[in-house]
Amino acid sequence: MSAAAAAPAGDAPAKKGSKKLVIVLVAVLLLVLAGGGAAFFLMKKNAAAEEGDEAALEEGSAKSAAHAPAPKPPQRKPGTPPTYVPLDPFVVNLADRDQDRYAQIGMTLEVDDAKFADEMKAYMPAIRNGILMILAHKTAAELLEREGKEKLAEEVMREAVRPMGIEIDAEDEQAEPGRKKRRRAPVYNPVQHVHFSSFIIQ
Repeated sequence: MSAAAAAPAGDAPAKKGSKKLVIVLVAVLLLVLAGGGAAFFLMKKNAAAEEGDEAALEEGSAKSAAHAPAPKPPQRKPGTPPTYVPLDPFVVNLADRDQDRYAQIGMTLEVDDAKFADEMKAYMPAIRNGILMILAHKTAAELLEREGKEKLAEEVMREAVRPMGIEIDAEDEQAEPGRKKRRRAPVYNPVQHVHFSSFIIQ
């Protein structure tokens, strides 16, 4: 009788030990799963960051493929003459409301190198269109002043490269008072100067 009573008493510690073992195993399993989940999350986050970097690189390469030059201008060798791209003269009605005025303007673009000048020729219809649009919004009074001519030259420099995929932002002169200007990385413009060969306003 005592032997039969002793048998169940010996099974109790074994059951308690197996319960502890199961609890420990479950806890370890939960820790492994939590650690694995955290590792997976971090790896996914790193992969997303790498994809973002790759996307930025792809975007940068797409821009460079669209002739977006490096921010640092290439240095012309001393003694090397600049490269000029002469444009056919522009004849356009001006935006004067009180009377009909028109302008006949000849201009030549000074660019970095002959290779870029050759590339511009393929975009010339779009370049001329953009410049004509600028001229059509000018008044005779604006163009007669030196400041107006200088402003026109700046606008032509920006518009001449836009069809080639190079976006040059104008200085944010129209920024609202009290608002901070957004600073963007400067984009190098291969059109260095606009030279006027004729400027007739009638």
